[in-house]
Amino acid sequence: MAASTRFNITGVQLRDYRSIARCRVRLGRMTLLVGPNGSGKSNFVDSLRFVSQALSETLDSALRDRGGVSEVRRRSTGHPRHFTIDLSFESESISGSYGFTIGAVRGGDYRVSHEQCNVAHLGEMPASFVARDGQVVETSLRGPMPKLVDDRLGLVALSGFEELRPVFDGLTGMNVFNLNPETMRQLQKPDAGDLLRRDGANVASVLDSLKRNHPNLKEIIEDYLRKIVPGIESADRASFGAWESVEFRQRVAGSPNPWSFQATSMSDGTLRALGVLVALFSPSAQNVLAPVAVEEPESALHPGAAGILLDALGRASELRQVLATTHSPELLDSESIEAESLLAVRSLEGRTEIGRVGRASIQAIKDRLFTPGELLRVDQLAPDADSGQDSLFS
Repeated sequence: MAASTRFNITGVQLRDYRSIARCRVRLGRMTLLVGPNGSGKSNFVDSLRFVSQALSETLDSALRDRGGVSEVRRRSTGHPRHFTIDLSFESESISGSYGFTIGAVRGGDYRVSHEQCNVAHLGEMPASFVARDGQVVETSLRGPMPKLVDDRLGLVALSGFEELRPVFDGLTGMNVFNLNPETMRQLQKPDAGDLLRRDGANVASVLDSLKRNHPNLKEIIEDYLRKIVPGIESADRASFGAWESVEFRQRVAGSPNPWSFQATSMSDGTLRALGVLVALFSPSAQNVLAPVAVEEPESALHPGAAGILLDALGRASELRQVLATTHSPELLDSESIEAESLLAVRSLEGRTEIGRVGRASIQAIKDRLFTPGELLRVDQLAPDADSGQDSLFS
């Protein structure tokens, strides 16, 4: 894992994406999006997943997975016909920005009306391109330009240029997880186990891959699992003919040795804890440590395990950028949480507002007067009135 390159998203700018009319925020090594259910936290992290999916699969696939372009662009009385995603990024050797605007066309169709990428390489000349309606209109790239089309993102075709490949690998490596214990409980078809699926459906294969290729990471996962779920000793792949599942070893009173239990016998909390830990500590593809986001990681867990889970999030953020959505005061009941790592999320008449926590609350956290969890309990974690308007790309 140490040989991999860390790729961070430093800023996100959204316009008319799902419930978000406008959002412009910066991200650190760990970011906690805090807000009530239905406030739009999932829509924010979904924008990162949308970029990754549109580049690694197709733009059409990413749109259809969300119900089509009419379901992705924000609904309002103003009837916006476009939505925009702009990201700024950095790694050990590059920094820059990438973004696009998708426009709706009559009949439910769509087009990429604008796309841009700017990359500064350490010690090398910058690289950039601007495309409009499927045509490259500006570029510093040298060599024959591949043909673009207006219903696909141009970076896919242009990633053949060496200068843009690190951007493509970093963006496609982003993952957003919403772990489903019921799915994890079912028998699974084996696969390579290189990447955990969004719902955890191949967790058995990933555990086996970790055991063979990254035993140190598997031990970290199991160590946290033991702390979160007392009595659990280990989790491994178990084969059942052409299928597989997760087999847990757990201490049982009166027995000198741990007993084996299949995933079908384990609680939602245990399965979800395993999935969250595997999502946090598994390697990324392409030898790039891309950002990982986990939705409601504390869900189905005992409140007493929240502190251990927060420690796991922090440790994982030392290896790769981590985002998590939450509405749990217990998860935020720690003085170790930095105020700058919090983004407050609220919904007003169906419109999501995202930004830094208000100045008074930030000061209270820095002065150790209150934990973020205590402020959340009294509804004092709201977006600052001037937040969300900082320039990302100036």
